[in-house]
Amino acid sequence: MFNKLKQVKDLRSKAKELQSKLGEERVEGSAGMGKVRISMDGNHEVISVSIDENALSDKAQLEKNVLEAVNDASKKLQRVLASKMQDLGGMDLAKEMQEMMKK
Repeated sequence: MFNKLKQVKDLRSKAKELQSKLGEERVEGSAGMGKVRISMDGNHEVISVSIDENALSDKAQLEKNVLEAVNDASKKLQRVLASKMQDLGGMDLAKEMQEMMKK
């Protein structure tokens, strides 16, 4: 029983470390030929928004560009995080957790 508790504690530690490292990642999505740029961190938090002055004249187009920039950043982040998880052994961690749940 103590061995199982130690395994759970170790898995939590690994998961926190992985989450911390992934949170340090940064990506930028853009739309409207770069007139709208969104920066996002590894926790999917938007950390900055940049809008060119020339993009402010058409509200509907600006809204569309913001949406596209957020989606662009999100897709880029998914690719980065998938790669990082693979590099950091995140998939092994997920498999370990599944195995522990079966026992």
